[in-house]
Amino acid sequence: MLKLENVSASYGSVPAISNVSIEIGEGEAVGLLGANGAGKSTTLRAISGLVKLTSGTVTLDGVNLASYPPYRIPELGIAHVPEGRQVFPEMTVNENLEIGSYVPKAKSDRRQTLDLVYSIFPRLAERRKQLAGTMSGGEQQMLAVGRGLMLKPRLLMLDEPSLGLAPVMTDVTFEKIGEIHKMGTAILLVEQNVSRALSLVQRAYVLESGRVIMSGTSTELANNKQVQAAYLGI
Repeated sequence: MLKLENVSASYGSVPAISNVSIEIGEGEAVGLLGANGAGKSTTLRAISGLVKLTSGTVTLDGVNLASYPPYRIPELGIAHVPEGRQVFPEMTVNENLEIGSYVPKAKSDRRQTLDLVYSIFPRLAERRKQLAGTMSGGEQQMLAVGRGLMLKPRLLMLDEPSLGLAPVMTDVTFEKIGEIHKMGTAILLVEQNVSRALSLVQRAYVLESGRVIMSGTSTELANNKQVQAAYLGI
């Protein structure tokens, strides 16, 4: 479905990722693992068109995404839930979710999709009229994921969904992501909690200094001594 081939990108004159090649199949759950500054978030931004490629290609079903401006890429079925949640604090839960369905395809089924999001996240349904900025971090993370689902995406990209959450909310967040994946939505997960990520995804890529240094199934990586030493505390 989605394919990155030898993708490089920079922020000004500072290289961020170099020759990154990854693939995500239809309905697959794939992880991007690595330390801070490894290039994980930049890889998601390259897919979303938020950072310009210096080389390489990003294609969805063979269509080169470089030919689309960033605001058109969600229309193709790619939803990007950024790090830090970034909800609209002065708007209600319901208003935040409705903003997520701004593309024509999603707008036509807004009511049905809204009901689906509220069924996945009952806590959001209870707070639908509450201002997003008054909710807890965990609730805001639910809202950010729900807003991404309002696009009815084929691929949901999640950037550090457990960042800053209490352990109990981390458990809830990963449980809900698992439910979404079981519905048939492909997942591309950026997550520093490597053990939790590997329990959710089927395959993963490990980035270091902007490059993919290894890849494999979740089981292979969990049993890899280099991964165990660097990320699992073994």
